[in-house]
Amino acid sequence: MRVENLYEKHNEAIKCLVCERRCSIKESKKGVCRNYINLEGKLVHIGYGKLSTVESRPIEIKPFFHYYPNSTALTFSGFGCNFYCPWCQNYHLSFSELPENTREVPPEELVDLALRSGDDGLCASFNEPATLYTYLLDTFELAGRRGLYSCLVTNGYFTTKALRRLIESGASGFSIDIKGCPEMKVLSTVDHRKVFRNAKEALNLGVHVEMVYLVITRTNDFEECYRWIFNMHSKMLGEDVPLHINRYYPMNYWKEPPTAVKKLLKLKEIAQKEYNLNYVYVGNIGSVKHETTYCPTCGEKLIIRSGYRVLKWNLEKGNRCPKCSQKIPIYGKITQF
Repeated sequence: MRVENLYEKHNEAIKCLVCERRCSIKESKKGVCRNYINLEGKLVHIGYGKLSTVESRPIEIKPFFHYYPNSTALTFSGFGCNFYCPWCQNYHLSFSELPENTREVPPEELVDLALRSGDDGLCASFNEPATLYTYLLDTFELAGRRGLYSCLVTNGYFTTKALRRLIESGASGFSIDIKGCPEMKVLSTVDHRKVFRNAKEALNLGVHVEMVYLVITRTNDFEECYRWIFNMHSKMLGEDVPLHINRYYPMNYWKEPPTAVKKLLKLKEIAQKEYNLNYVYVGNIGSVKHETTYCPTCGEKLIIRSGYRVLKWNLEKGNRCPKCSQKIPIYGKITQF
């Protein structure tokens, strides 16, 4: 599948413009994510429709807490990545080459499966969705015509042009992982500012964004780093964009100990009190308290969650607090339980 208008000539190679890696790819060679190849001076998406996993999952597990609450999404993934985080929990997919002779799943088949399964939408997740870019464009457009929402769990490193085309195709929800900060030693070639740039651009285009900060012990948990993240979130995205501060566990070849829960709770307090963020959650610790939505004005419990599902919905018409009428930002309708 050719990638139209998202590459340019670059000396004797072509430059891929799907993500901000902007790989310079020589003839018959692949980019960093191993899903795009230069064939006769054209960028070709060899990963189109090559899926590694397809399963129905709760939207809250992504995590999305303010996007189509209590719904389920048919979740799918490809192979490879453009970051290769050493702590990746899905490294068996993200670090994998495209298997030979993998069957291409047509967009129609995936959308039909979602509808048969009773899912409310589609979600590209598990590995980085940029590896499936042109497939997402076709699949999301079809899903929208069939009444399904479309969302992504992503590192958010698309080029601006690629991001806009994704949203035009129907992507309406972005759960974006912010890996760290400019002073971080690991992933030092990543420009973390561009992740916030893209999150802001998505908001400007009218879609939903939630940010996820996986706090990795002795890696991106130092004060200069977390204050940079909170400051960027506050200034660029605003106080109402949800922030998930999640616990890390050793995975892949990163062996630092799990994040101390005390540390996570302290970061939540700082984000709320010093940076005025209204919706800060702590994930991967199994705490109902820290996955509950509270009214930022009066403190009323509004949405109680457990096990990645909504247990109690205490919002009135228009998603307003029943006690003080504060409007809570929710994108999409609640799936009743």
